[in-house]
Amino acid sequence: MNLYVINTGFFKLDGGAMFGVVPKTLWQRTNPADENNLCTWAMRCLLIEDGDRAILIDNGIGDKQDQKFFSHYYLHGDDSLAKSLRQAGFDHKDITDMFLTHLHFDHCGGGVVYDRGADKYQVTFEHAKYWSNQQHWEWATHPNAREKASFLKENILPVQEQGHLEFIEASQLSPFDNLDIIYMDGHTEKQMLPKIRYKDKTIVFVADLIPSASHVPIPYIMGFDVRPLETVKEKTDFLQEAYENDYILFFEHDPVVECCNLKMTEKGIRVNETFALKDIL
Repeated sequence: MNLYVINTGFFKLDGGAMFGVVPKTLWQRTNPADENNLCTWAMRCLLIEDGDRAILIDNGIGDKQDQKFFSHYYLHGDDSLAKSLRQAGFDHKDITDMFLTHLHFDHCGGGVVYDRGADKYQVTFEHAKYWSNQQHWEWATHPNAREKASFLKENILPVQEQGHLEFIEASQLSPFDNLDIIYMDGHTEKQMLPKIRYKDKTIVFVADLIPSASHVPIPYIMGFDVRPLETVKEKTDFLQEAYENDYILFFEHDPVVECCNLKMTEKGIRVNETFALKDIL
């Protein structure tokens, strides 16, 4: 098995929304905001090469929305999905499995492109199965008012219409040899966190359960979460398991830190060492 970090660029989101009830005087120490109270966040994906499968976990925001949409998120940086795949030695045609932790636009937008010549949306990875689950798919395609702006139909529906959609259910075994799935309901219904067995290590792609190293303390919960108290419980249980079993956390949105392990302190479980994924490969 080989693992590759796939960086798709940076964007900005409101610091208060990202840290919920935690006051700015605390979160700005690690995530300084600009004059508009916006903080920079990564859209960091992970590619797993395992035998004849190339499994991409999430795919960033994409580039098919209009200028007005992107003006809200201040995309920046030199990285892109296609560029990072090339740097890892892959092409979009090589991806066999597109694993979607959930269907918010900054996690799945790169999975569909707009073909101007054909005037239609096309899946980016034409040889890939796109993996979601039935409950989250229903949640995303019939969105509540709170999340509606995050579930864009052009990111979602073409996957099903073009025959690429596959469902994983909690009652079923994982369709991947070295990857188990943890289901979480606090951020959104049935978010899927990949738990990867790599040599003698366990790496968990923590997606929006813990978007950055700064979000490890239990009260640091995003304002975007639909069930914040459920997130508190999920984080508490997960962090205890991760600490006891020496899991490595892989962060999707931290602008600096790719990975960390954990330690126990007087204040609870906290970040121990931070490091790049390549340092453990």
